[in-house]
Amino acid sequence: MAMASGKLLVHCLVAVLLIVLVEGANEPTICDIPMAKLNLCRPAVTGKNPPAPTKECCSLIKHASLTCLCNFKDALPALNIDPANAFALPKKCKSNAPIPPQCKA
Repeated sequence: MAMASGKLLVHCLVAVLLIVLVEGANEPTICDIPMAKLNLCRPAVTGKNPPAPTKECCSLIKHASLTCLCNFKDALPALNIDPANAFALPKKCKSNAPIPPQCKA
């Protein structure tokens, strides 16, 4: 029961966040990534053996705020995103941006 209510809370928080972002800007972004382009990285962060990130995905990751993304680490599974895969992207994309210690899987 507690697990179900926790998942519901995460889903609600993600929904509220997305609504606020969509309402608050012409081109909504999350952690410096345009929301319309988030799907460019989806294949590289889902599944047990995801493919390497594309050039387009890496371009997004190089400009993303990893500290900001870290704040959403616990909500990523609700979006079918594996946090370990997500925070492996900077290294796979050869980005020098440091990953906050609390985000390392």
